[in-house]
Amino acid sequence: MAERRRGTRAAHEELPAPMRDAVDDFADHLVRVRSRSAHTVRAYVTDLVSLLDHAVRMGCADLAGLDLAVLRSWLAKQRTMGTARTTMARRAAAARTFSAWAHRAGLLPADVAAPLASPRAGRELPTVLRADQAAALMDAPAGRATGASATAGATATTTPVDHGPPDAVLLRDRLLLELLYGTGVRISEACGLDVGDVDQARRVVRVLGKGGRERAVPFGVPAQRALDAWLHTGRPALVAPGAGRALLLGARGGRLNPTTARRIVAGWAGAAGVPRVTPHGLRHSAATHLLEGGADLRAVQELLGHSSLASTQIYTHVSVERLRAAYRQAHPRA
Repeated sequence: MAERRRGTRAAHEELPAPMRDAVDDFADHLVRVRSRSAHTVRAYVTDLVSLLDHAVRMGCADLAGLDLAVLRSWLAKQRTMGTARTTMARRAAAARTFSAWAHRAGLLPADVAAPLASPRAGRELPTVLRADQAAALMDAPAGRATGASATAGATATTTPVDHGPPDAVLLRDRLLLELLYGTGVRISEACGLDVGDVDQARRVVRVLGKGGRERAVPFGVPAQRALDAWLHTGRPALVAPGAGRALLLGARGGRLNPTTARRIVAGWAGAAGVPRVTPHGLRHSAATHLLEGGADLRAVQELLGHSSLASTQIYTHVSVERLRAAYRQAHPRA
């Protein structure tokens, strides 16, 4: 990963000055106007640098030389290198976004990428926990003896998770798991929560999602109990002066980092004896269990913060696959 980043920086520095300026202005546009996440901005900028580097190698001295043939040549090269279809689709989207912006900014005479088709990305069905497995994972921190930590319980991983006051860490981990599964929020959304974002009286959390879109997500009684214990006992023992109003804290008392949160989830999955799961896997599990319990697809879309219903419909496929598996296992005529 570090070598890839160095390669991207080197390619950026070798571009003609006007192209370098266009890349920087485009990144600023993604942050300030489109409100894209840091992860999306990094990905799009990396894709754009790759595209412009390819264009220069094809003889384009400036942006005006960028045309549909260059774009298709760039994608064709990615395909010959064995790039995954999902990555190809993202790179085509990055090219279209840049082309539209550059045309509006007067850097391109036309929106050259508008006709560019995206490679169809095959979607794999997400792996989800069964309801009993999810329950075992939620109960794992509460079942650990006082003074233990997620690291001590994480027999399935050798990666240290977090080292703070043990009781406080257990309460934090319990709340993290309950929030991820109980609300279906993304890990970045959970780590970005402030104390004031939680309405305890109504059991609703205010979430700032992708594109700066805000939504209200309800949570249940188990999450409320975990929240009460964390706010009254755990957070005061862990908080540091620079934490501000961050809800979830790391070992040093600052806002919990998503990378650490992912290790925490993996550690407790190992301790609970359930299949290895990521925070996004808990989001998949929450959506699937809601639909299996009879929730309306539109309601699940709103809870997850999906801008398109198509993103939510994949969970109906997960439920159908489970029905098929049960049928094959149990029906005498299967």
